[in-house]
Order: sequence, then C-alpha cells, then structure tokens
Amino acid sequence: QVQLVESGGGLVQPGGSLRLSCVASGSIFRINAMGWYRQAPGKEREFVATISWSGGTPYYTDSVKGRFTISRDNAKNTVYLQMNSLKPEDTAVYYCNANVNYANDYWGKGTLVTVSS
Repeated sequence: QVQLVESGGGLVQPGGSLRLSCVASGSIFRINAMGWYRQAPGKEREFVATISWSGGTPYYTDSVKGRFTISRDNAKNTVYLQMNSLKPEDTAVYYCNANVNYANDYWGKGTLVTVSS
C-alpha cells in the first residue's frame, strides 16, 4: 500500500501565502509524478499542478500560473505547493496525487485551505 499525507493547510487572508507538503510512503519503488488537485465547496475536483519525478517542466492550471509553484524533494518522497497571492477563490480542500510504480494512482485525504478576511 501507498500512503500520502498532506499538511500545511489553514486560514489565510487574501494576498497571503501558504506552503503545502505531501509525503509519500509505503510500497514505492518508483515515483513517476506527483501533483495537487483541489475541490471547492459545491464543485468538482480540479487539477492544480503536477511535476515529474525525473525532471521536466511542471504544469499548472491557468488560474494559478504565476502565483503557485510546485516543487519536489526526491530523497524525501515529498512534493510541495507554494501558494502566493492567495485569493478567496482558492479556498478548497487540496488533495495530493501520486502516480507510482506501474502507473498506479493514489490520493491523500486532503488539507483545507481557506482564504478569507
């Protein structure tokens, strides 16, 4: 089994910053990519960002480009999401996703980000 544990969510004012972390553990012999998705109240889960474990250009949804940065620490099996210039519309539960081993997808339980004054 593979476990993903997110951390770093919380309440922040508009314009503020947060850094999310996600650690992957368990029966992993290869991480192909990790990423972040989010689900706002009453909406479907949507893609936010993804990064390949072997290098290459990260991908972002248009609404976060220039504000969010995804990065990884291969040695720690950890992916980060630095979120700057946060807006109320960024409020959501943020989920970590990992594609590992033979292209198996796993999800974390999510961490809540609330952007409000």
